[in-house]
Amino acid sequence: MKSELCIFDLSNRAISVAWGTDILIEAPNWSRDGGSLVFNGEGLIWRLDLAEGARPERIDTGFAVKCNNDHGLSPDGATLVVSDSTETGKSCIYTLSAGGGEPGRVTGNVPSYWHGWSPDGATLVYAGQRDGVFDIYAVPVAGGDEVKLTDGGFYHDGPDYTPDGAWLWFNATRGGTMDLWRMRPDGGDKQQMTGDERVNWFPHPSPDGERIVYLAYEEGVEGHPRDHEVELRMMNAEGGGIETLVALFGGQGSINVPSWSPDGGHFAFMRYARP
Repeated sequence: MKSELCIFDLSNRAISVAWGTDILIEAPNWSRDGGSLVFNGEGLIWRLDLAEGARPERIDTGFAVKCNNDHGLSPDGATLVVSDSTETGKSCIYTLSAGGGEPGRVTGNVPSYWHGWSPDGATLVYAGQRDGVFDIYAVPVAGGDEVKLTDGGFYHDGPDYTPDGAWLWFNATRGGTMDLWRMRPDGGDKQQMTGDERVNWFPHPSPDGERIVYLAYEEGVEGHPRDHEVELRMMNAEGGGIETLVALFGGQGSINVPSWSPDGGHFAFMRYARP
């Protein structure tokens, strides 16, 4: 199989394969009821019911048929957010019913890549490239002017809220290499949370707010490419306690977006076949 959609069980550190396929699929999100996983493949968005014997079903995303791996569900599970380039030629953020429907455009500026939804359901945060620089932005779900939360000409990406809404975790080169950081939702009080030899991306806080799962590349890797020997690591939300949970062949697409189960006992990820 080229792509394996996997589930990691924190209670026993076991990995199970929920779905395998010969096409490239990416970036699983867990449904709010815990019963299914949402992912992208071939420009479309799919849902896999976790019942035994189920097969993926396409979610109708209307005209948006060039969806990338930056998608997710609202806190109440009723709305799906996608990042798609069909209309603009560059990634743009849209929302639609979680059951499928015609997308409504949220971001005026492109490219914009969704990563996080505020716990109160009111705000989206995302990475946007403006004048050649990647920064983190926030925008009301209903649409409006984006608010820039980072600066300095560094590379910023992967913002994700803590469940209490008190922090935004993200990754950035602010310290010289790509590491994990956190800041307040208004962009204040930026704190570096990792500083090791790895190239660290896409931090995702657990539903209880106590742990962070993230993607760690080899030293010296630039960007977040696919087809690398990587690790999924976990750390304490207040810093330290880093442990490697999984070593795998992956990278881009493995854990770009929030993928914790609602009960915090599992998370989903993608691994890929070595050439």
